[in-house]
Amino acid sequence: MGTWLAAHLRDEGDVVTLTDHEADVTDPEAISRVLRQAEPEAVYHLAASSHVGRSWEEPARVLQVNAVGTLNVLEAARRCDQPPVVLITSSAEVYGTVSEEDLPLRESSALRPVSPYAASKVAAEYLGVQAHLGYGLSVLRVRPFNHVGPGQSDQFVVAALAARIARALRSGEKEVRVGNLTARRDLTDVRDVVRAYRLLVMHGRPGEVYNVCSGVDTAISEIAETLVRLAGGNLTLQVDPELVRPVDLPVLRGDPGLLAATTGWAPEHDLEGTLADVLSHWQAAC
Repeated sequence: MGTWLAAHLRDEGDVVTLTDHEADVTDPEAISRVLRQAEPEAVYHLAASSHVGRSWEEPARVLQVNAVGTLNVLEAARRCDQPPVVLITSSAEVYGTVSEEDLPLRESSALRPVSPYAASKVAAEYLGVQAHLGYGLSVLRVRPFNHVGPGQSDQFVVAALAARIARALRSGEKEVRVGNLTARRDLTDVRDVVRAYRLLVMHGRPGEVYNVCSGVDTAISEIAETLVRLAGGNLTLQVDPELVRPVDLPVLRGDPGLLAATTGWAPEHDLEGTLADVLSHWQAAC
């Protein structure tokens, strides 16, 4: 996300300052120093512990990074001579387990976090609400649904599938290990997501929260089958219990109407083209 966002901002003529690896969001002094030096007009807060499955094993660490880290960013921002706009990236995981009649999910939908990761994102969001209401800081919250694209880590489902398929074809294997294929997800190309983020910083309403999504849900089984077809291999998908999460949300589909009405945003990349780009990335990497 950070790589694609920085590239998009520069393409739009923005001056971009990236935090280095020493600027850990759990270190308030480091974050404050970065913001004092940069004197930014806008801060895109992307730093997070973002692996949902791993959050079950490290809940305290996830809360420290995602919630306390966000607090540190907000505190550093409000202490700037000219406080910047701060965009906080939350997650559609905050909506939790929903039924078909709850869909599509809107920003007004109930927050029912299931995983420690989702709970940490709810906490981060409400720290942003408090900073806006209590200090007058211009805070925007975004709830991205699943975003995909070339360069994404293989700890995420689409990249993981593409990586396993590429490795299987390279090694001559006939089976690809997979997790839960029944889940349905609302997928958006990362290049469309970063456009949404910049448009919201430019035109969004401080204090508001926005879904960033396509409005269409697709089964993970369909994603896997499409990747196999694009790869041209004769592969069998084999469910591995070790890859199945303790709790996996059965379906997520959002309503991007508020984002579209506020900024004029609409997705520009179709899903099959995105999957082809992801597969090409992993075929080159493997």
